[in-house]
Amino acid sequence: MDFMQRLRAFISRLTYGRYGSDQLSRAIIYGSIILLFLSFALGVHLFWTLSILGYGWAVFRIFSRNTEKRRAENALYLQKTEKLRTQIRQAKVRFRNRKQYKYFKCPHCRTRMRLTRGCGEKSVTCPNCKNVFRIRA
Repeated sequence: MDFMQRLRAFISRLTYGRYGSDQLSRAIIYGSIILLFLSFALGVHLFWTLSILGYGWAVFRIFSRNTEKRRAENALYLQKTEKLRTQIRQAKVRFRNRKQYKYFKCPHCRTRMRLTRGCGEKSVTCPNCKNVFRIRA
């Protein structure tokens, strides 16, 4: 057995029965990286300390054998960040489709809608509040 096969076998034995990486662990690691860069840029040792603590917490979560508790923590994190993640996902879709569609909000209830670009001025009825208004696409 060469070195790489032994290393793979060792890592496989080490991670057997462990929780592994999830969205919360990745968010903690990304936040720790940002804090580390801030500590280097600003010279604030508190950011460096928080970064190291974040890495430690993420590694603890990844190698934890208490999977039920880690799943509950991740579910709570996903529940609390759902609105922000949805807004980011929708912004990406709007940016990707910005040449095909004109996105706008209803002036009355602020519901987001879209029209195909190049269709001229249209009278639009909001599906939420039934407000009728004119928009140019």
